Amino acid sequence: MAPQETGRPPGPNGSNRALYAISVAAKLAGTGQQNIRLYETKGLLTPSRTSGGTRQYSDDDIAVLLRIGELLEQGHNLAGVAKVLELEAANVKLHRALKRARSRPPG
Repeated sequence: MAPQETGRPPGPNGSNRALYAISVAAKLAGTGQQNIRLYETKGLLTPSRTSGGTRQYSDDDIAVLLRIGELLEQGHNLAGVAKVLELEAANVKLHRALKRARSRPPG
């Protein structure tokens, strides 16, 4: 599930600009680099890449990593984490659609 496909709200700074190397992202998220690579393999996030293939993480990616950590601490496995993230993204999309529908003039 790529970040642009999730429909999740922007991260803490509302930025999806890739800023961090994997080592910094791991430190900010309180996890290991291998875990982050695993999450990417499982489709839980998709970092940007430089022309040389180096992963670069945005504030939005860090927010997803923190959410993954929360869900894992609650006892979810990675399949459960993926499902929760999918449902949360769908919920955000529905709330946006409802907000748009309510803002339209009656007619």
